[in-house]
Amino acid sequence: MNQITLNDLLSNVKSYNENGIEMIKKAYSCAEKLHSGQLRQSGEPYIIHPLNVAYILSEMHADTDTICAALLHDTLEDTDITKEEIVQEFNKDVANLVDGVTKISKLNFSSKNDENVANTRKIITGLTSDARIIIIKLADRLHNMRTLQYKSEFKQKENAMETMDIFVPLAYFIGAYRLKSELEDLSFKYLYPDKYKQIENIKTKVEESSKESLNEMAETISETLSDNKIINNLKIRTKNIYGIYKRLNEGYKLSDIHDLFALKIIVNDVNSCYQTLGLVHQKYHPINDKFKDYICNPKTNLYRSLHTTVFGPDERLIQTQIRTFDMDKIASFGLTAYWDIGKGNSRDAMQEELKEKYQFFNSLVEINKMFSDNQEFVRRVKSELFADKIYVYTTKGEIIELPKGATAIDFAYKIHSDIGNTMVGAVVNNKLVPPEYVLHNKDRVRIVTDIMSYGPREEWIDVVKTSGAKEKIKRFNKK
Repeated sequence: MNQITLNDLLSNVKSYNENGIEMIKKAYSCAEKLHSGQLRQSGEPYIIHPLNVAYILSEMHADTDTICAALLHDTLEDTDITKEEIVQEFNKDVANLVDGVTKISKLNFSSKNDENVANTRKIITGLTSDARIIIIKLADRLHNMRTLQYKSEFKQKENAMETMDIFVPLAYFIGAYRLKSELEDLSFKYLYPDKYKQIENIKTKVEESSKESLNEMAETISETLSDNKIINNLKIRTKNIYGIYKRLNEGYKLSDIHDLFALKIIVNDVNSCYQTLGLVHQKYHPINDKFKDYICNPKTNLYRSLHTTVFGPDERLIQTQIRTFDMDKIASFGLTAYWDIGKGNSRDAMQEELKEKYQFFNSLVEINKMFSDNQEFVRRVKSELFADKIYVYTTKGEIIELPKGATAIDFAYKIHSDIGNTMVGAVVNNKLVPPEYVLHNKDRVRIVTDIMSYGPREEWIDVVKTSGAKEKIKRFNKK
């Protein structure tokens, strides 16, 4: 990998934000001076790391404050500068971002474990005050994972496990699929090097053997769309190494992985998406049960696209993803796309979107309020938000995200406290079930309520999976 220079960073930033250049130069100069004499384990000057973190963020078109904070992100922890001095030299926002990604001092803890869980909590809850804190942490972790070869084998595995446990779910939740996929593959590489190599070889072979038929399909679809006056851009992607490993581990054969290859078709507007879908189906036979309309029903991290799996040339299964240019940016970069799609004040737009539309955000806020103990907070977040999920539907077709093993009671309280408090049963896939019924992926759920009911039973607390439902049942019974 070529060494990133300050000029590379500035050149990237100039392409979208000429006004930020002088302040970014000043932040680099300040960080270089403060880290002078410090080396990374690779033997390189320490400044190489914050420079790379800033560069990763510039690829997402991050704002000036975020780039400056990335350059300064280790200064509070590793040098003599104070938060107040960063405010004076730059501004309050930059200082808050740097403080948000800085570990809490070791002096505050009696054990290493206490220190770790407190810092994990700080990372996760950074999202509630400013989403950019998490985005800087993800870029920081990505560069550290890219240069993990200089650490001891124990540290490599420890970092890889933490990345899988904390950073991969966070990247998924904010919809940053590119970051998520690379973090997954890098972690997998250090946790299971032999399996990684084996899947990497398989991936290379299938890409090579499929290149011709994929290109042929892309060309055919592009010509068809152009003939129908639909402006389009096509990209081909293969599933990431860890994604292939997971599928094979679940017992799938390689030929049965319907989204092993994806042909992304990017068009101008939503009407063109549906028109394109019809044209694709005219050319290539679809598998009906693999069709998903995430435009009408976006995923819970705001991913939007039409998915249809078709038999391509040579009878290969190929997933076709159809979306607009803005949807494609959100599909690749998630929340970070707001830097690039003209949403005015991007920081406020990100926070607004998190509160209004990202289901996990409200669950996180709820858990944060409920548990003052750091250990218990981290345990709850991992078991409820970061563990396996199910996605169930309301009768209006809205998707509700719940932890695996959740009941109809959890669903009711997720909709509204009053619905949970007056619940007497549920209709799941047109069948009447008791409140304690355990839901499954893709269930369609309607809650049956009765305002004359005597309220949630105390034993429900032992049945429900979500902290929010437990808390609301306790609160009702106290009253």
